[in-house]
Amino acid sequence: MSEPKGFYRIRIRKEALKFSAAHMTVFADGTKENLHGHNYRTVLKLEFSHFSLAEMLPFSEIKKAIREICAEWDEKVLLPSLCPFLDVKSDSDESMEVTVCGKRYVFPREEVVMLPIDNVTTESLAKIFTERVASALSKSALEQAGVRSIEGVVEEMLGQGASYVLTF
Repeated sequence: MSEPKGFYRIRIRKEALKFSAAHMTVFADGTKENLHGHNYRTVLKLEFSHFSLAEMLPFSEIKKAIREICAEWDEKVLLPSLCPFLDVKSDSDESMEVTVCGKRYVFPREEVVMLPIDNVTTESLAKIFTERVASALSKSALEQAGVRSIEGVVEEMLGQGASYVLTF
C-alpha cells in the first residue's frame, strides 16, 4: 500500500456573498419559463496541494472577487447573449427591447446584464462565477499557493443549485 497523500480544502460561504436576480430558462423546443427571480447564494471551494505562510492565498482576495460578481448581478435581469431564442430588437442607454422565444420584453438598460452563455441556469451561472473568480485571482498567486482546483457553487434556493470545477 502506498503512503497516504493529503491536501487542503477551504470553503467560503457567507450570508453577504449572494445576489438576487431575475431570469428565464429556455428549452430546446423553443419554449421557456416565465420571467422570475431567485435569491442566489454562492459558495467557493479551493483545494491546495500544500500550505505555508509564505504561499498563503488570503481569504480577503477571494471574497473581494466574489463580492464584485455578486454586486454586478444583484437586482438585475440576467439574459443569455448566446441564446438562439433571444433577439435584441433595440439597445440604448435607456432601455433594451428583446424577444425571448417570441415573447417581447422591454427592460430599463441599467437593470440588464448580458452574459456570454446560451441559457441562464444554475449550471451556466456556476461556470461563469467560477471562471470569473479564478481570473480575478492572479495566475501566479494561484500557482504559488498550490491551488489544484476551484469549485464555484451557485444555489437558487437552499439545497438546489449547481457547481463547476476548474482544475489546474
